[in-house]
Amino acid sequence: MIPVFEPIIEEDEINAVVDALRRGEISGSFGRYIPDFEQAFANYCGVKYGIAVTSGSTALHVAVTAAGIGEGDEVLVSASTNIATALAVIHNNAIPVPVDSEPLTWNMDLDLLESLITPQTKAIIPVHLYGHPVDMDRLMEIAQKHKLIVIEDAAEAHGATCRGKMAGSFGDMACFSFYANKIITTGEGGMILTDNKEYADKLKLLRNLAFTQPRFWHEEAGFNFRMTGYQAAMGLVQVGKLDGIVNDKIKMARLYDKHLAGIKGVQTPYTADWAKNVYWMYGIVVKPEFGVSRDELVQKLRQAGIDTRTFFCPMNLQPCLQKRKGFKQIDCPVAENLWENGLYLPSSTNLTEEQISFIAGEIRKIGQK
Repeated sequence: MIPVFEPIIEEDEINAVVDALRRGEISGSFGRYIPDFEQAFANYCGVKYGIAVTSGSTALHVAVTAAGIGEGDEVLVSASTNIATALAVIHNNAIPVPVDSEPLTWNMDLDLLESLITPQTKAIIPVHLYGHPVDMDRLMEIAQKHKLIVIEDAAEAHGATCRGKMAGSFGDMACFSFYANKIITTGEGGMILTDNKEYADKLKLLRNLAFTQPRFWHEEAGFNFRMTGYQAAMGLVQVGKLDGIVNDKIKMARLYDKHLAGIKGVQTPYTADWAKNVYWMYGIVVKPEFGVSRDELVQKLRQAGIDTRTFFCPMNLQPCLQKRKGFKQIDCPVAENLWENGLYLPSSTNLTEEQISFIAGEIRKIGQK
């Protein structure tokens, strides 16, 4: 079976983890590897401060908390995304408001934003879906006009750029994931980036149970969201490889583009002329002209030894969100179409052209039948 993704862990990552263990950097409250990793990743993205946490999900959660978002507040979120984006909002007792996708990049449709802003709207969480950045220049203009906080969900977009500027360097805060299938990994792990010292200090306080002086006196209700030192050691090595990984992702995508070209009814990823798409996953959308449904294609590819994943179920359809008090039922037809007809293909950086040609060839055969 060709897996959807296979992380590449080499001897230098293993050696760094072992070194951290030998140094006793087991817990996440001391040692050099955490601050070194935080600074290295912040520097890579062109941002002042990095705050490492346990996952991309907890990064979003603590960022929403640090922003002061709470009960009754509304937060505009990309409709097509992992549920973690909206969970960060509801776990802070606020209301996620789904914004439909646009059909080319599959990102939040910025034409819809202002129609969804109300007096209760406090923030926007745009998601750079599958590695293609949102048009952050335009989004920031809208946010500044309406005095809204922006928290970028850059979990899938390490190294992506908008007009040459790094994803994760536009908003008030940005959240990254280092889960095993992300562009760089610490196994589990995440980070919040910000240029705002007040936010950075608040995030550092909240991730560590909000310990103050005296030690067991807590003015804030914090979280235990600390990354471990040995995860950070692995992440520090991975940051040094990030440009190479991104280049390999782009090469992978170009090979898919080449071998999928001309297949009727298959929409391949789009890249805007102002964007650098890092292709976290190589997604396709199956259109009626293909002649076979997305679900049938998934099944037949699996029979051929090719693993895939469907696109995300949109936020407007999620039962756990619909049950929440104040949740607004908003039609998101583009995001719903992506959920029903989208899938992503194996996207490891160690895929060979032979494997990619085989995958594309199977898709072509299935469509022709």
